[in-house]
Amino acid sequence: MADYIVQLSDQVANQIAAGEVVGRPASVVKELVENAVDAGGTDIVVFVKDAGRTLIQVIDNGKGMSEEDARKCFLRHATSKITSADDLLTLMTKGFRGEALASISAISHVELKTRETGSELGLKMCVTGDEFTDSEPISCAEGSSFSVKNLFFNVPARRNFLKSDQVEVRHIVDEFQRIAMAHPQLSFRLQSNGNDLFNLKPGTLRQRVVAIFGVKHDERLVPIDEETDVVKISGFVGKPSFSRRTRGEQFLFVNGRYIKHPLMHRAIMKAYEGVLTPGNFPLYTIFLEVDPSKVDVNIHPTKMEAKFEEDQIIFAFLRSAIKRGLGQHNVSPSLDFDSELSISIEGLPQGKFVSEPRVQVNTDYNPFLSSSSKQQSGSHKTSNPYRKSPSAIPKDIDAFYSRPAIDVSEPEQESTLQESSLDAIVEGKTSLKCDEIFQLQNKYIVTSKDDVLLIIDVKRAHERVLYEGYLNAGRGGETEVAQRLLFPEPVTLSNADIDLLLGAADVLKIFGLVIAKSPSGGLEVLAVPSGMADKLQNCIDSVLEALQDGTWTDVEGRREKLAKVWAESSAVNKKVALNKEEMVNLVDRLFACESPGIDARGRSVFTNFTVDHIESKLK
Repeated sequence: MADYIVQLSDQVANQIAAGEVVGRPASVVKELVENAVDAGGTDIVVFVKDAGRTLIQVIDNGKGMSEEDARKCFLRHATSKITSADDLLTLMTKGFRGEALASISAISHVELKTRETGSELGLKMCVTGDEFTDSEPISCAEGSSFSVKNLFFNVPARRNFLKSDQVEVRHIVDEFQRIAMAHPQLSFRLQSNGNDLFNLKPGTLRQRVVAIFGVKHDERLVPIDEETDVVKISGFVGKPSFSRRTRGEQFLFVNGRYIKHPLMHRAIMKAYEGVLTPGNFPLYTIFLEVDPSKVDVNIHPTKMEAKFEEDQIIFAFLRSAIKRGLGQHNVSPSLDFDSELSISIEGLPQGKFVSEPRVQVNTDYNPFLSSSSKQQSGSHKTSNPYRKSPSAIPKDIDAFYSRPAIDVSEPEQESTLQESSLDAIVEGKTSLKCDEIFQLQNKYIVTSKDDVLLIIDVKRAHERVLYEGYLNAGRGGETEVAQRLLFPEPVTLSNADIDLLLGAADVLKIFGLVIAKSPSGGLEVLAVPSGMADKLQNCIDSVLEALQDGTWTDVEGRREKLAKVWAESSAVNKKVALNKEEMVNLVDRLFACESPGIDARGRSVFTNFTVDHIESKLK
């Protein structure tokens, strides 16, 4: 019988393992920068070209490597971080699995230049697809320099799955920010295609947050500090008034390592209950210090997941610490249990007495009398208020209850609604000219046409009209969607976000969003889509979200995403009073849409009732 099971070669095994460790260029940046931190580097520089496809270079001034260590570092499961399984219980370094460099070298061309502290000469080593191709002594600075070129050169399928340069650069920025945030005492620099995205100097955590997100974030930070036997909590959270619709400013660290933990994120969001706008996300940079033996970070090759032995206790402490921090800075209501809760009442002055209160009653008061009756003589005070005067009763009682006569001299016009049917109106094939129209609770428009009663949700109708307006922007239509601002409006964003938006400026101009680089190096908005002048932050956030989540390369997907968010943001409030002209205009514009029956989120905009339906309900 033939044998079918074979052992894979090291090269194939490394290419398979690389799929777990290296998903995109940002994964390479993460692994190399973490190694630079573990090597003791205090000045770390990252150069990226073509979003990492062509080049990723990480330079540090750490302790460097000997020739033997330089060779071993590219082997699978070769690491200087641990020597036995017991070391996992006291792990404090970033890397420890010994898979990063082996996986990276299996799918790229790697050039390493390194020199140990105190050595006169360094070493240059080249590795291509797991094979050592060159090695020679050179003169170089102390520390290490890894250059990763032609990523995924031998795995073309993986290279084809990469997103646009804007999306990949955004992922690189995310990984860079996470490591830089965890080590504010170190210097970091990130350069993309010759442009500096970040140049971070050593400082405090507050200074690092401000350096990454902008100077305006300094006033938005609320410090958090709590220490217990289980966990030490420190860092900053953002004030609820500065929350954003998009994620990206949420950082949670455990023993200096960035992690994603849904339970801890839920604890943070619970602390904001009642003070945060639904659907928004606050800024937070929180550090948890836990006994390493009570947390497991060896779950996933990317080391971004963790399990806590006492997660429920940490959940409670974290929520409490944030609520207390917000309360101390007058951001949310807080109870001060240290203050005296009893009521202090001063005694009466000596010689003063309190008299019993007396109620004054007007025995002649009659609530059924009108104001005119009250001015008359007392003989009318007890008259029946429900009794009408003889002059108010019609003499001909039959005429009082009779219906007004109908003029039949002119022929009755045929019903336009019956000719076109409600389906035709919904499809936008005919306009709806209302006989009568009014508003119910400032929320619904009620109108009728012959035997059909329509009830229209004002907000959803407005959303639909705006959605199709934004959706058709730039398609050769005559509708003007750009609203020019009187003065350029500066926007506070990180350098990475500014670079991302400026790269998409030509496309955004089609949608009515005109941006430019300000003389100070920031970003300023010159024009916005109609109705978004007071929703500028939501407008920018939605663009950043589309740029980051991969929908930007899909032209129609990008158009629909932006149109949806902008329509929801600029539509009228849930309840708004409209005059008749405004109601008629909204109804006409609604039924001129391609799909007036649903709003941007697919919900029903209106409902209708026929006479038969109403009569069936009254039986």
